[in-house]
Amino acid sequence: MATNTVSLKLLVDSTSQRVLFAESGKYFVDFMFNILSLPVGTVTRLLTKEQMVGSLGNLYDSLENMDDTYIQPTANKDTLLKPIVPENAANLCLYVANDSKSICPSCNNVMNQIATVVNPKKKGSPTDEGGYVKGVITYMITDDLAVRPMSAISCITLLNKFNIKDVGVLEEKTIDIGIDEGVKLLKASLQSRTVLTDAFLEKKAGESDASNSSGVHSIVI
Repeated sequence: MATNTVSLKLLVDSTSQRVLFAESGKYFVDFMFNILSLPVGTVTRLLTKEQMVGSLGNLYDSLENMDDTYIQPTANKDTLLKPIVPENAANLCLYVANDSKSICPSCNNVMNQIATVVNPKKKGSPTDEGGYVKGVITYMITDDLAVRPMSAISCITLLNKFNIKDVGVLEEKTIDIGIDEGVKLLKASLQSRTVLTDAFLEKKAGESDASNSSGVHSIVI
């Protein structure tokens, strides 16, 4: 049985052998944001950036700061940013009352705990694609997992940040993300500030730095 994969394009500085950023659609971004549901969202929110290990802080900030224009209408960012730990309902009584002095007929305790009434779950619209972000947008994911909508200005800013003067050293590498690659990403996101580089540019013993191997192409601008 074939394994479902997601395509991801990496822009690599061949001189330093470092991923500058990745270009992807909604499915990879949804996967990355879903890492916050493991659940590490609460831990990330409570820690300062200085205390954070790896790049989950950037991933958290990216979702928190992403404009609602790019978020699916049926998605709620707080489900990842401020996850609620579910209660064990096995021993809960299923009675409600309007009077806080009422006695529960099941356990004989005062029914004074506040119950939150929620609206029924919205039905997805015909254009709803599921997940968290919209699919008509191309997204940029930096090596340290900052996520933003792709733009020419963002690309130029990043190239200037890494002092890239010669675009001839840039290479494009296309990879398919399956289960094994997803596990590598998860591990690197918890340990590293160069997640994409560590996950996808692992050098094997005796491997030559001369690129142009399968799936790698020089960028011509």
